Amino acid sequence: MQKREQSKQGGAFGGSAIPAPKRGRPFGSGSNSALAAAAAATSGDSIAPSTLLGPSLQVHSAFAEQNNKRIVLALQSGLKSELTWALNALTLLSFKEKDEIRKDATPLAKIPGLLDALLQVIDDWRDINLPRVLMKKPRVRLLGTNSTVTGFGNEYETLSSGDSIPQPKSGSANKDASARKIATKPFPSGWWFEEDGIFNLDEEGRAEKQQCAVAASNIIRNFSFMPENEVAMGQNRHCLETMFQCLEDYVIEDEELVTNALETIMNLGHLLDLRIFSSSKPSYIKITEKRAIQAIMGMLGSAVRTWHCAAAELLGRLILNPDNEPFLLPVAPQIYKRLVDIMSFPAGDAQAAAVGALYNLAEINMDCRLKLASERWAVDRLMKVIKTPHPVPEVCRKAALILENLVSEPQNKPLLLAYENAFAEMLFTETRYSDTFARILYELTSRPSNKVASARGIWGM
Repeated sequence: MQKREQSKQGGAFGGSAIPAPKRGRPFGSGSNSALAAAAAATSGDSIAPSTLLGPSLQVHSAFAEQNNKRIVLALQSGLKSELTWALNALTLLSFKEKDEIRKDATPLAKIPGLLDALLQVIDDWRDINLPRVLMKKPRVRLLGTNSTVTGFGNEYETLSSGDSIPQPKSGSANKDASARKIATKPFPSGWWFEEDGIFNLDEEGRAEKQQCAVAASNIIRNFSFMPENEVAMGQNRHCLETMFQCLEDYVIEDEELVTNALETIMNLGHLLDLRIFSSSKPSYIKITEKRAIQAIMGMLGSAVRTWHCAAAELLGRLILNPDNEPFLLPVAPQIYKRLVDIMSFPAGDAQAAAVGALYNLAEINMDCRLKLASERWAVDRLMKVIKTPHPVPEVCRKAALILENLVSEPQNKPLLLAYENAFAEMLFTETRYSDTFARILYELTSRPSNKVASARGIWGM
């Protein structure tokens, strides 16, 4: 996490010039030393390539089992050196190559107190992230009360129309009563939190706290990619509350921290039950189900492509759990509108995320299919995904199945009859989805449900 002098690292590792290759280190790890040397030459840095990314750690897979208590205590201590050591060790332990199989690895999220200690690092940063705005409280104007010539004392009794607090009038009795009233006025609850703490941080200290929070969020994100950690993290209310709070403040929060939080929740989406926010488990931030959904909707409406793509995929995973339906269905019209907009983006991953979410939503109930069919441009953009076609055939198949689900509702037939010729064209041009469009045309024309459909069937309109 931080650079150290070459002499310190050489002493720590017996003076070895080039360390063995490390997992997760893009350059400066032995195998990529040429790239590191080129980067150092470009930047004019005379430090050896092996020291570009901070201290090297030789971490064995059994390291967590032997030092689990030490890692947790180092995170809880808050000391810079201990915190850096623990975060570096956990970053290497939690990183896993795509094709790597580590059967002897310890499920890190199941180490007692480790996940909460990492979350506390993020919470500590969020506590100091926003500067507190001190608001001045109204007070009695006592300027010149002991003077009779300034015009502001007891002889000046005229008040402006905007004054909400009366001025003290002449007479010692009134003055004492006013002073007594001010002295006995109770302070609002929590007034001591309105001042800065004793241990204030300068800009460098705040930057280090932010780096630690981002590193902790990256470790938690790595945890969520391991199947053995999913259940423990999906049932940890503190973890979900912290992640959703990061999503809520995406406008002012560190972008990398928000991205890590969103990917963590997305990885846990298939196990996530929003009722955990109203359960009896201890709460740290008091996130409710409604706030969690609003946080996801904020990410869905963001301009960052990775964010709204991940949010769309997350909604598609959340709706698979029937217990989440009561919280998602009230905002379903907003979800449909935004997902249809995302389908118009030229990026293939955005279209895939939107089609995948709409596919799961269309499978829910009749009301979802009716609202989706009545959404403007929904059918046109689903057809465009198939016609283009999308590079991934599975996305095109899901788009065709969405159309089949829509036409299965009799109330949608008047809306979809306008696309009969387009469906027939797809039947003969797209051989991979001909069966699906054949079923669509059969449902659309075989059982007419209104007078318009009957006229079309009889007169060939």
